[in-house]
Amino acid sequence: MSLDPTLDYFRNIGQIGTQDAAQIVWSHATNSKRKLAEALKGPYHMIEADVLIRDQDPKEPIMAHPPENNSDITLQEWLEGIMTQNKGIKLDFKSLEAVAPSIALLEKVRGQLQGPLWLNADILVGPGGAKAPLEPQAFLNLIFHCLDDVTLSLGWTTKWGPNIDNPGYSWDMVREMEDVCQGLIHPVTFPVRAALLAQSFSQLEWLLQQSERYTLTVWTGSDDKFTIQDLLTYRNKFDKTRIYYDLPDSQRSDLYIASGKPN
Repeated sequence: MSLDPTLDYFRNIGQIGTQDAAQIVWSHATNSKRKLAEALKGPYHMIEADVLIRDQDPKEPIMAHPPENNSDITLQEWLEGIMTQNKGIKLDFKSLEAVAPSIALLEKVRGQLQGPLWLNADILVGPGGAKAPLEPQAFLNLIFHCLDDVTLSLGWTTKWGPNIDNPGYSWDMVREMEDVCQGLIHPVTFPVRAALLAQSFSQLEWLLQQSERYTLTVWTGSDDKFTIQDLLTYRNKFDKTRIYYDLPDSQRSDLYIASGKPN
């Protein structure tokens, strides 16, 4: 059983019926006023958005994913829009400079946010990862001094391609992540790329065994190729409270059907 409070929250308010993390539905890249309005009206439990600093004055946290560097909605406006709603939030930080001002805003409104709060960043280099991750301790220090009732979503930079060798998460990668996380007190979820799971079972199984605070969040790139069977091994052998599936609805439904669960 996971120590992450996310499932308990949505079960307690009657939005899911069982302790199965595959029931959680995600809104992706909710980085505009239009997408936020749609997400708030939709069947989503967790609303995910990307945070970076606007590249022109006023330099403040905005909702955008590189290469975009501007947006029609700031983090402050985004939080005001979701405040008092029973949705969970996942903020994905794309730069270290966005973290401190974002945490300052979160501190002011945390008591008015109803649902779970997840803070995400890629902090280590992963399979094929070319982009520089955020420095782990710098990211964690900015959070520790301000917020304690959050779930940390700590991942690896990755790359996947159809015609290249795509190694999975290595033993060195999962051990390095455990070194970073073993002293934490927060629940931690590890975002893992669906197309890399088939070759990573032993490593990720070991990582989850290191603490009851740990979960996985399976995600996919828009052009990634994988089979539902690649995911079934995890779903059939791991505690279902410990694997979230941040996947398009069709793939999440296929996984449910393949594992014998009604959608």
